Amino acid sequence: MNSAHSQPHHLLLGVTGGIAAYKTAELIRLLIKQGHSVQVVMTEAATHFITPTTLQALSGNPVFIDSWDTRIANAMPHIELSRPADAILVAPASADFIAKLAHGFANDLLSTLCLARECPLLIAPAMNKQMWENPSTQRNIEQLLKDQVTLLGPDSGEQACGEVGQGRMLEPEMLLHGIQTHFTPKLLAGKKILITAGATMEMLDPVRGITNISSGKMGFALAKVATQMGAEVTLVHGHATAVRPEVSHAYFAGTANAMYQSVMQHIADQDVFIAIAAVADYSPLVSAEQKIKKSEESLTIQLKRNKDILADVAKLPNPPYCVGFAAETEHVLQHARQKRQDKNIPLIVANQANLALGSDNNSVTLIDDSGEYALETADKTSIAAKILSHLHSQLN
Repeated sequence: MNSAHSQPHHLLLGVTGGIAAYKTAELIRLLIKQGHSVQVVMTEAATHFITPTTLQALSGNPVFIDSWDTRIANAMPHIELSRPADAILVAPASADFIAKLAHGFANDLLSTLCLARECPLLIAPAMNKQMWENPSTQRNIEQLLKDQVTLLGPDSGEQACGEVGQGRMLEPEMLLHGIQTHFTPKLLAGKKILITAGATMEMLDPVRGITNISSGKMGFALAKVATQMGAEVTLVHGHATAVRPEVSHAYFAGTANAMYQSVMQHIADQDVFIAIAAVADYSPLVSAEQKIKKSEESLTIQLKRNKDILADVAKLPNPPYCVGFAAETEHVLQHARQKRQDKNIPLIVANQANLALGSDNNSVTLIDDSGEYALETADKTSIAAKILSHLHSQLN
């Protein structure tokens, strides 16, 4: 049940001359927080934008700039520094440095390291839009892609020069996501997975509704990790406070009925269906056209039962592998076992609703034909990775 998703890695982080170098400080902080170790190598130009002292303090390792640095015993820093690295990431990667990489130049420590490496190379381009769009840069990028270099970005947006366009370096969180994706084993490559997430809101009138306190965090974590594992993810989501991850296809469905329609519309060629959205079991029989005004002492609202999305998907003539979630407040495992039986699904994930809803962490038990597996409390991304690793073993 161990997942390689959250293993710490040793990264060599190259920093070249560009204003985006200030974002690299935050990237190092995020990488260290995730348990990775970071060795920084800067070009001389990079030191004009951010100091080696700053990056040394954040990484906890000495920063190297010069090929002739005497701190490396055998005067071969390009070999000594690159060999222990699991990957090299150059962020920001300037247009000049990209040109060096494409043509195999080795005229400073960082370019020599990249040429002498035995590990994967990832680059995060950063330059103004004219430099990015220049045919020579585009040719160089094309060459790097042919050479199996991984490209992270660039992004489009407002640039330091005041122009707007392609060429911005990705934000540190997106770079972290790119690194995690790179290191995640592609267990679900070629699989199509539909995930529902978040809460539905059943409208009583134009401004009020019946909902629940689901944040969407667990569903979004599953969508993010499944994407990192190489799956084509379709996300049908309701209301959520969490930030929606980048997936292949995303659709908003605010009510139980809208979610039912959206799932049924996209379920046809899916290999897996993960129903984690907190869908309302009931909705108002009538939704008022105008705001209901305060009048009587009490107000009675008639509710009708909503369709059961998971049960109906499981009943399809050729159903995908169905995974359900049971968020219970008491007799958690008992209710989850019953739910798995009633809906006739192969796998259910049981959790304590009052601890899981809205929280960053979760503690779950996986129940399938082969037994019950309790996962210890962890952040929702780690839990997602373990659920999906288990799913992979079941699919095979």
